[in-house]
Amino acid sequence: MLMESVPQRLTILHTNDIHSHFETMSPIAAGIAGLKAAAGEEAVLLVDIGDHMDRAAVETEGTMGQANIDIINLTGYDAVTIGNNEGLTFSPETLAAIFSGLQCPVVCCNFLDAATGQPPQWMRQHAIVEKNGIRIGITGATAAFTSFYSLLGWEVMEPEEALREQCRLLAQQADIVIILSHLGLPADKLLAERLDGVHAILGGHTHHLLEQPLLINGTAVCGAGKFGRYLGRLQFERPEAGRPFRLVSGGCVELDQQLTESVIAPAAALHLQQGREALEETVAITGHELQLDLLGESPFGNLLAQAVRRFTGTRLSLVNTGQLLGPLPEGNITAGMLHSLCPSPINPCIVKLKGRDIRTALVQSLTEAFCLKPIFGYGFRGKVLGSLAADGLKILYDPAVMPYDNSIAVFVEGEPLEDETEYEVGTLDMFTFRSGYESIANGRNPVYLVPHFLRDLLRMELQRPGSLEESAGIRWLDRGAL
Repeated sequence: MLMESVPQRLTILHTNDIHSHFETMSPIAAGIAGLKAAAGEEAVLLVDIGDHMDRAAVETEGTMGQANIDIINLTGYDAVTIGNNEGLTFSPETLAAIFSGLQCPVVCCNFLDAATGQPPQWMRQHAIVEKNGIRIGITGATAAFTSFYSLLGWEVMEPEEALREQCRLLAQQADIVIILSHLGLPADKLLAERLDGVHAILGGHTHHLLEQPLLINGTAVCGAGKFGRYLGRLQFERPEAGRPFRLVSGGCVELDQQLTESVIAPAAALHLQQGREALEETVAITGHELQLDLLGESPFGNLLAQAVRRFTGTRLSLVNTGQLLGPLPEGNITAGMLHSLCPSPINPCIVKLKGRDIRTALVQSLTEAFCLKPIFGYGFRGKVLGSLAADGLKILYDPAVMPYDNSIAVFVEGEPLEDETEYEVGTLDMFTFRSGYESIANGRNPVYLVPHFLRDLLRMELQRPGSLEESAGIRWLDRGAL
């Protein structure tokens, strides 16, 4: 009598773009535990698709990412890949220290040490994880911000050919092949069209939520939103060993944010306390408060512009006051206070910009439409764009004229700004992506000064004698008051 074969089943659970929302990590773990319990003895694989870390969070900033690693380990992930928030906001040495304690593989095939041409020691180009006799081949890729990564000593290749090679190798060894893709949904769709033998592309980076997988060329293209609000789930099945797996179901599970469990919640609370303690270091003592105005000139905005101009060594600087989330108080200033007031992982940069583009941005800064414009992405962790703060410039303007009347006179070191003259300007990397004051993106030859954040520059400027007095100097002069 022939024994009936028992089908093999595999459930894949995936998260992406949690961005250090530690308040959602206990609900995530509780949801995962519930789904694993429902699966019983069936195989379950748990993976993360990058941007788990975000230095806007006290827990991540204060522990340099170790809080995230602890949560990943405690939750029981089987593999992860990295996003730009891991790769671009930590130095190579810090990344090596962060991932040395990870208890699962970091999988990414297009990320190399430029000095050796090989992946860093803490990363694999692929991994094979076995669950209940099922061999799951895993590779991954991260977004190729080539010019930024090269400044940190990384070579990040265009992903398609790198993934094709890894998928070819895995197809010979694994029962199921999946890609952890921190590339974004448009790239994932193209990969599904062009790569063969891939069972699923689990996506992130563009924060897309796919309530049902997109089936393209036999590949399930998936995405579970952002910030840990959803958990992606795929189920594969095959009738017997040696037969191919097929997709049975897929989608996203909305997580109950009231759920909690006994391990992750206290660990997250402990890391918050440790992060706050680490950021208690005094960096400066001020004798008076520095006000902030998102609709005009203010001392704290001027201080940020001073910090960028001095760090970049340029004749002038332009920054948006929306990078700052409140005034700088009088008294003891700690690293944690600067972090809370300037949380964005934004880097300074230098561009060569024509005078007419500088003038355009300054005129726009006189309007509420620009100052109150909400900004999302590009590393920005504020709410609105804010006015332009400048250093190295004097701007004469008439607040009574209609917006865009272009009734401003601009001077650089006492000389009139010339529209066709090119100036070296210290500014912010997000502007080069045409975010906010878009004329600044017309600048040539951007030089990105990574991995320095604006709060690091503020710290240095606060420690420079005379900087607070300079920040009180007026850059925007009302013609009517002269």
